[in-house]
Amino acid sequence: ASLISTRQEIHRNNEFSWAPILEVAYLFAGIFITIIPALAILKAGENGSLHWLIKSVDSPAQYFWTVGMLSSFLDNAPTYLTFFNSILGKFYPGIPEASAVALLIVEKIPHLAAISVGAVFMGANTYIGNAPNFMVKSIAEEAGVKMPSFFGYIFRYSMPILVVLFIIMTFIFY
Repeated sequence: ASLISTRQEIHRNNEFSWAPILEVAYLFAGIFITIIPALAILKAGENGSLHWLIKSVDSPAQYFWTVGMLSSFLDNAPTYLTFFNSILGKFYPGIPEASAVALLIVEKIPHLAAISVGAVFMGANTYIGNAPNFMVKSIAEEAGVKMPSFFGYIFRYSMPILVVLFIIMTFIFY
């Protein structure tokens, strides 16, 4: 809407550019295309080829870390949805989805909170864990701000700051 309703002079003065938007769009199109098989494997739950992972995750703390680590490298929304479905299959197999969801939100609140918080918070561990992270990086670089590399961000910020906070959160909440 802004492109139509705003004078082009304002866009030029603000140095508007499609480059960051296109960079994020290409990256996430690639991620979503390549994530489909991984999500299908996880959705298969205890019957899929990652059955060892699904079977080994029981406690809210384990869900928090498992979902969070995957959300760091996959987009957080499909990771959340996948583990939401896998938790339904694990705790309420054979029950119609609507009934299973109703039971889940009453009986397994800590598990549901763990997958929600893990997916959202740990998406900040990398540039690709959440689309705005990458968008901000791209916009900053276009403005001439030196940004850390993918691994530089992880080793300078995520591991020493975020991961430490997530460990503390685990002890407090799970």
